[in-house]
Amino acid sequence: MPKVLLVSLRAGDISDQIAMAEHRDFLQATGLDPEDLPQIVIDSPDVSAGDLSGYDGILVGGSSLNITNEHWDEWQLHAHAEMQRIVDSGLPVFLVCYGASWLAHTSGGEVSHSHPEQSGPTVVELTDAGRQDVLTAGFPDIFTSLTGHTENSESVGPAVTVLATGPTCPIQFVRTGEQVWATQFHSDMDAVAMRARMDYYYDYGYFSSDDYDAIVAELPNIDTTWSNRLLRNFVAYCAGDLS
Repeated sequence: MPKVLLVSLRAGDISDQIAMAEHRDFLQATGLDPEDLPQIVIDSPDVSAGDLSGYDGILVGGSSLNITNEHWDEWQLHAHAEMQRIVDSGLPVFLVCYGASWLAHTSGGEVSHSHPEQSGPTVVELTDAGRQDVLTAGFPDIFTSLTGHTENSESVGPAVTVLATGPTCPIQFVRTGEQVWATQFHSDMDAVAMRARMDYYYDYGYFSSDDYDAIVAELPNIDTTWSNRLLRNFVAYCAGDLS
């Protein structure tokens, strides 16, 4: 098994609980054993992802941060600097949700609130480039995933390739360079993961409290097979089994 680092960008009173749940989600989605998926939680400007040389790849989880925040505090600036160091490391990297917005912004694209998606299912449609990407080889052209975000990538810079779009969000999956990927949707989540995250962020604006029961009831019916397989394929890529 490859050794893959999970970087969690979580801060606040319950950051340790959210990070623990996130580690569970990535273990479930990737199929890695705990010893092969160490986790670093960047919860303050004093915490770094550290020396990256001993890893075969890096996963970066979601965050409550927003690119469109009027003011970036010291922690957000530090998180951005760490993500930049990670994508510049030369290692395979896979970013989830917030990382897609960050990547769009840093590439010269635009991030807006034009296509927020309520917590729950979303439809992902591969582009021509997506059909040819190593991580989506053999995928159906259209598959479902779980999502929840208040901002979205409106456009990306010339160095970023859009691999998937969707009817409710124009940019769902991207790649920059040969081996840095990012999904707007939560490729790390299944029904259990989404409900737990909804409970942690109940009042954050990802969904209306009036819709909570209906969303949770529907979650087990959402097929995340292909969405989660992206992360399994990423692990296989890190192991040298995909090229």
